[in-house]
Amino acid sequence: MSKDNKAPSLLDPTILLPAIRDAFVKLDPRKLLRNPVIFVTEIVAVVVTILFIRDLAQNPGEAGFSGQIAAWLWFTVLFATFAEAVAEGRGRAQADSLKKTKSELVARRLGANGKTETIPASGLKVGDIVLVAAGELIPGDGEVIEGVASVNESAITGESAPVIRESGGDRSAVTGGTQVLSDEIKIKITIQPGSSFVDRMIALIEGAKRQKTPNEIALSILLSGLTLIFLFVCVAIWGLAGYSGTVLSVTVLAALLVTLIPTTIGGLLSAIGIAGMDRLVRFNVIATSGRAVEAAGDVDTLLLDKTGTITFGNRMASDFLAAPGVTPTELAEAALIASLSDETPEGRSVVALATGEFGVPMPKAEFDAVIGFTAETRLSGVDIGQRRLRKGAVDAVLKFAGLTDQDAPDDFRRAVDQVARTGGTPLGVADGDRLLGVIHLKDVVKPGIKERFAALRAMGIRTVMVTGDNPVTAAAIASEAGVDDFLAQATPEDKLAYIRREQQGGRLIAMCGDGTNDAPALAQADVGVAMQTGTQAAREAANMVDLDSSPTKLIEIVEIGKQLLMTRGSLTTFSIANDVAKYFAIIPALFVATYPALEALNIMGLTSPQSAILSAVIFNALIIVALIPLALKGVAYRPSGAASLLRRNLLVYGVGGLILPFAGIKVIDIAVSALHLV
Repeated sequence: MSKDNKAPSLLDPTILLPAIRDAFVKLDPRKLLRNPVIFVTEIVAVVVTILFIRDLAQNPGEAGFSGQIAAWLWFTVLFATFAEAVAEGRGRAQADSLKKTKSELVARRLGANGKTETIPASGLKVGDIVLVAAGELIPGDGEVIEGVASVNESAITGESAPVIRESGGDRSAVTGGTQVLSDEIKIKITIQPGSSFVDRMIALIEGAKRQKTPNEIALSILLSGLTLIFLFVCVAIWGLAGYSGTVLSVTVLAALLVTLIPTTIGGLLSAIGIAGMDRLVRFNVIATSGRAVEAAGDVDTLLLDKTGTITFGNRMASDFLAAPGVTPTELAEAALIASLSDETPEGRSVVALATGEFGVPMPKAEFDAVIGFTAETRLSGVDIGQRRLRKGAVDAVLKFAGLTDQDAPDDFRRAVDQVARTGGTPLGVADGDRLLGVIHLKDVVKPGIKERFAALRAMGIRTVMVTGDNPVTAAAIASEAGVDDFLAQATPEDKLAYIRREQQGGRLIAMCGDGTNDAPALAQADVGVAMQTGTQAAREAANMVDLDSSPTKLIEIVEIGKQLLMTRGSLTTFSIANDVAKYFAIIPALFVATYPALEALNIMGLTSPQSAILSAVIFNALIIVALIPLALKGVAYRPSGAASLLRRNLLVYGVGGLILPFAGIKVIDIAVSALHLV
């Protein structure tokens, strides 16, 4: 699903009908308790309902008025829960089409009879023997007892270069979730579940706590404070009414309280947060909490794991450095032919570079011998007549050519050093005893990422690359990617400590990663974005998952977060302005009989105190319904200064919130009077 896909319609029966049902389910006080304003409204609705039942028995003449007030108070609560239910329904409708069932890692266990059986990796026990071939994931922590293979451990270590794992010695240990790139190895499971590397990551994750965002704290204090203030105001009005001889019933005071407290923003608050998550889904990002979406709008620093996030993850051929007397095209042709039998990602990238950028056609001649790449020889190549073409690790190629490092030509050694200094991996190419040149393998930065980081910088967000690579490699990649800073040779503990230091300084941190070694940092960060192509541990630790695995998606995430904050700020401004307007619209009508001088303030000329209260309660309920589409769609985000945004907010939603209640309550008052409802 792309950002161009339209969101489900508000009137879609598949969303509307379940939302109506869920709105009633959400009336449970235990569910409403997290929303103090609407919880207070529900309590008031219960009180007025009891008063209505009393009036039916003792004072039928007043029952009509109290019954209408009770009904509209319940509608107010229902509209608030309905807004939340609709937002949840829209999010579910889009997320359900994107979420995929989790596929459990499987293992090929070797039985006593020598036959293999495929079982879930979770069913393995200590001592089990498993076979893992090229392209397969290692199902559990253990040690190689037979064979040798090249293994990609970037998801665990953060280091992009593959490593050799073989039986015997100190290179036999393997970790579950890493991928075999070549050959086939036999592994004995040695780690009891609960004690593996992944379990250590889980222990770190459980110790990580997310911050409560400053905006969330501020708004909670504001809404609770306003509710308390207007509660005191209503008590004061009751005392003033008693002193002046004006009769105000408990029903009127209860209704007055609900119309004055910020029910509009209280009713829409949950919907705004859920709608932000829904908008993320349209960008192929699934968020597990609205708080994370909000925090994205205030992010100060973005940490990005290098391997698989900033770079593609596999080292890829980027250039051919020809030896003296050899043209780049000749080197590319020899490297292409020597790599045809190399099925590793690096080997395929050599073929792609030679046929693409250098335009070398695929060979049609038959080969006398084909030498496939193995982790033991670290060479691949072919024999064609008198030519013996080989490509592979520099020391392996030198050995094949019958040379030592000291015997190698100076130009060849300089090319090797040049690649190494930039953080790349050099591969040698030889034709028999003749060295043809060097292939530059490097972590390839994803296209367009530098421009995207520049856009993040313009939004005031600092980018930091974290990697397990050495400082030289890290500096080279950081420069090419255009990040502001980097953290090299970073362990999971280092990443976690860095985020905590930043948070202690009052900054909100976002983290993008894809490996198990990123999981603790993803859990600690205020916004943790895991790549869908990453490990299960990373996806579970994060509070967002990017289904496109694009680290620059954070630009859209930040914009949606800012849109969420603007929407909530705008509707909060509107709600408070509403309350002020309703206060000055209702109070004169309530006391004009006792204090005739207040007639000058009764600019709307409301029919009666009862009509004024009923009209205000009806308006209070209907305005929530009217604003549901805006809460779901969100206020449009346009990058601009804080002063400009504040002026726009006050002009549109502040002034609008002051004017609309006067007009709305007057229209409803006319209808109430015409229908003789009071």
